[in-house]
Amino acid sequence: MTHVPASEALSHIRVLDVTRVRSGPTAARQLADWGADVIKIEPPESLEPDGALGAGRNTPDFQNLQRNKRSLTLNLKDPEGLAIFYKLAEKADVVIENFRPDVKERLKIDYPALKAINPRIILASISGFGQDGPYSKRPGFDQIAQGMGGLMSITGEPGRGPYRVGIPLADLTAGLFCAHGILVALISREKTGEGQWLHTSLLQSQIFMLDFQAARWLAKGEVPTQAGNNHPTSVPTGVFKTQDGAINIAVAGETIWQRFAKAVGRPEWIDSEEYKDNAARLARRDELNEEIEEITRAWKSGDLVTMLLDKGVPCGEINRIDEVFADPQVQHLGIAQNADTLPFGKTQLVGQPVILTGTPSRIVQHPPERGEHTQEILAEIGYDGERVSDLRQRQVI
Repeated sequence: MTHVPASEALSHIRVLDVTRVRSGPTAARQLADWGADVIKIEPPESLEPDGALGAGRNTPDFQNLQRNKRSLTLNLKDPEGLAIFYKLAEKADVVIENFRPDVKERLKIDYPALKAINPRIILASISGFGQDGPYSKRPGFDQIAQGMGGLMSITGEPGRGPYRVGIPLADLTAGLFCAHGILVALISREKTGEGQWLHTSLLQSQIFMLDFQAARWLAKGEVPTQAGNNHPTSVPTGVFKTQDGAINIAVAGETIWQRFAKAVGRPEWIDSEEYKDNAARLARRDELNEEIEEITRAWKSGDLVTMLLDKGVPCGEINRIDEVFADPQVQHLGIAQNADTLPFGKTQLVGQPVILTGTPSRIVQHPPERGEHTQEILAEIGYDGERVSDLRQRQVI
């Protein structure tokens, strides 16, 4: 079948996706979910039986990463395979890659080579540590970036870390920032008529995500440390145990502090010297948290959340993953979208977290089998069946 756009927003954009593992496929998925014709280029099975590094094809992970794309097998190390890639690049808008920085030069798909074929093309590159510099040739993996980028030093309970976070945050954010950069480059091209090379890395993305924690060091020389479930600077904000579990409570600012103190039956806290402002509460955080938990342990989680919200105090349940998708607000938002997959049949996958009322995103194409669309894609650039068969026999595709 020909490309079925998941949205009209980017239905005029064609992307050549030569990525692997997670960060690159995440960037390509963003564009695919908004309608771009993303052609996932993979080595022929005869050359790489197990597929690219990363999740196996028949896993939830792979299916969630690769939906709304088409698949073409192509041996980029073969001169004829490279010629096919160049022919596709003539009409493509974007190429996304996340090889080590020197690999694209060896494959001859670096920006100067692509620009010579198509001056409007945008090359988007993701690496572990940057395209140059002392670490540029190091292999990049998410947990390594979490450690080197400072995240693990501020994650977990004091004295019990370092800890990685429970998702591949560096991979995911590098992919998201790459997709953001591509959209900016596409808008810029409307003004200049020319493409450009953009690149990001797991390390840069991870450091950006430090946000206010990084700003504390850069602006004031403060070195953030682990605070466990407590907010580093706002008190009391954290996890508090209840009769049947625990909830999050976020008391930010003096107005909410006064509401909270009254709500839990401790109005005397408002005028006490020990808790008079956030600085005082920060100095006595452990003492205050113990006093709060003496109160919250008497409540069931749901009842406590209802009471605090009624009093204007931000709080919320702490859900397992199954409870997340059973939550009525999550179901209302529709982020779990129906999808057809080959290994699981009709199921659900995580949709886009942004709602565009005019050009919504949908999951319309199942994650492809390797080379599922090879024949149709090559036919689109003039290769007949006989020539395709010959290329397949010679392991070019």
